[in-house]
Amino acid sequence: MRIAVLRDYQSLSERAAALVSARIGKKPTAVLGLATGSTPLGLYRELVKAAQRGLVDFSGVTTFNLDEYYPIERESPQSYYYYMQQHFWGPLGICPGRAHIPDGRAGDIAGVCSDYEQKIMDAGGIDLQILGIGVNGHIGFNEPGAALSAKTHLASLSAETIAANSRFFEDRDAVPRRAISMGLGTIMKAREILLLASGSEKARAIGETVRGKLTTEVPASLLQAHPRVTVMVDRAAACCLR
Repeated sequence: MRIAVLRDYQSLSERAAALVSARIGKKPTAVLGLATGSTPLGLYRELVKAAQRGLVDFSGVTTFNLDEYYPIERESPQSYYYYMQQHFWGPLGICPGRAHIPDGRAGDIAGVCSDYEQKIMDAGGIDLQILGIGVNGHIGFNEPGAALSAKTHLASLSAETIAANSRFFEDRDAVPRRAISMGLGTIMKAREILLLASGSEKARAIGETVRGKLTTEVPASLLQAHPRVTVMVDRAAACCLR
């Protein structure tokens, strides 16, 4: 793992955007795996600004999102489809045929998961996977447990994740209890991974991810086995790395 500790959230977002832009510069048809939540927002803002200035071209880029709540309508302001449309796909004008996300409205879950895996393979695999991290060490919605799913699957959200995500909903009871998520095997197949974390509440999870043992109780720790991972954190999230 390569570790970069940045001064603050803005510096983190700018450095991450520079890395993503560089990868697209080398491969204009890059396939990106994308995360949602609070942490990547700064990265997406910086990428949109760079594209508007003509510094990076997303016209040939294909994207696959890590996850989506289930069940949820795409028009819901809490859906990750809506999030991506507002903060990334829409501002960049990414062609709908190149922007992929699990369907949180689907009835045939097994079919949706299988189809998502096939689409990733048909695209040539993910070149750069962007990840956030949960306070309990989850990535995507791969929650801590005795076993983890390798492929895209329907996941149950932990109580910690529901509590953390309740800030995006009217109240905790409104948070969906399940989500469709890429599995750890799918994530680990990405050629390169960029893990982002900001804030002291993520410090313990980052410390266990980078310095701890590989364990399914901290899903992000399995990233230690990947050959090309960059971890970017601000100073607050880095306090357990000392």
